[in-house]
Amino acid sequence: KDGARERGAAARRSSAAGTADTGPPFSASTYELLALLIATIGILGLCNNLLVLVLYAKFKRLRTPTNLFLVNISLSDLLVSLFGVSFTFLSCLRNRWVWDAAGCVWDGFSNSLFGIVSIMTLTVLAYERYIRVVHARVIDFSWSWRAITYIWLYSLAWTGAPLLGWNHYTLEIHGLGCSVDWRSKEPNDSSFVLFFFLGCLVVPVGIMAYCYGHILYAIRMLRCVEDLQTVQVVRILRYEKKVAKMCFLMITTFLICWMPYAVVSLLIAYGYGRLITPTVAIVPSFFAKSSTAYNPVIYIFMSRKFRRCLVQLFCVRLLRFQRSLKDRPAAGNEKPIRPIVASQKARDRPKKKVTFSSSSIIFIITSDETQQIDDSTKCPSTKINVIQVKPL
Repeated sequence: KDGARERGAAARRSSAAGTADTGPPFSASTYELLALLIATIGILGLCNNLLVLVLYAKFKRLRTPTNLFLVNISLSDLLVSLFGVSFTFLSCLRNRWVWDAAGCVWDGFSNSLFGIVSIMTLTVLAYERYIRVVHARVIDFSWSWRAITYIWLYSLAWTGAPLLGWNHYTLEIHGLGCSVDWRSKEPNDSSFVLFFFLGCLVVPVGIMAYCYGHILYAIRMLRCVEDLQTVQVVRILRYEKKVAKMCFLMITTFLICWMPYAVVSLLIAYGYGRLITPTVAIVPSFFAKSSTAYNPVIYIFMSRKFRRCLVQLFCVRLLRFQRSLKDRPAAGNEKPIRPIVASQKARDRPKKKVTFSSSSIIFIITSDETQQIDDSTKCPSTKINVIQVKPL
């Protein structure tokens, strides 16, 4: 094992030396374009996923067991936007990989960890939709938290194996990021690549296909008997179908973003690395990182609850801002309040007057109907009750 590690380290050093001799794989303008692209992906992913986390924390009606999985995906995407993008962005600015061996290990470990967390969460989400729509079973928060714990432990097991000697993290062909060593022909490294694809790609995709095959069949059967159900049951069924469609769109988008990278990695692993140039390798890598910005957009457009909470959040902030602007000039020169609505009641009832100002509505109630109400002078002989109603 020690000899295999030494050979792998020698191969990495010779590869790095060859890269230094041949010069950078891209031109200076291409590096600038890549820096702009990866910065855009990182900013969008950071802002969108942070918005989802804020909405989930602020609005209690979004705190459901199903939405907990969406929050877990947003958290992993947020971490990718912070850690997985920053190393590549700084390397693009310097036209080469500027980090040491520890930085390369961290970049490969973090990107692999958060990527596996996302795909396994989508797998569990597909299974949750399956038992909800097909078997009519409702999960609770304890089930969701246990599932999320298993997801992170499973992901840590796969990404921690290269740290313990089963394969290793090394610089990719394009030289702007690190991942598992796909090119190594050592039996130890090749076996990891094989089981890695089985455990983190083939099995999850198979589970998703199985679950959504049964979900589509169940939805078709529900359409046939929809006329026999009550209005409330029909609404519940339509809501569950809409959530299932949203989850299916999330899974499809994620697989579309990551499939090119998986295909390129498989070609490199099985001896077709000569066909993969740095230009061919960089496009799937950046396309896979762009998946971090898509899921929040899917939540907002397909989930009415998320959409309403988003509108409420921004409207409240806007109203508070407008109110602060109105209150500032009104503090110095407030216009006198004049009654514009007056209602005369019976003789034994008090007189009511409604007045309006720029910041509130004033109800002034007097016990004497003939008493004239003046804001500048207060008559001590007349009992006046003032009720001030602040606007929303």
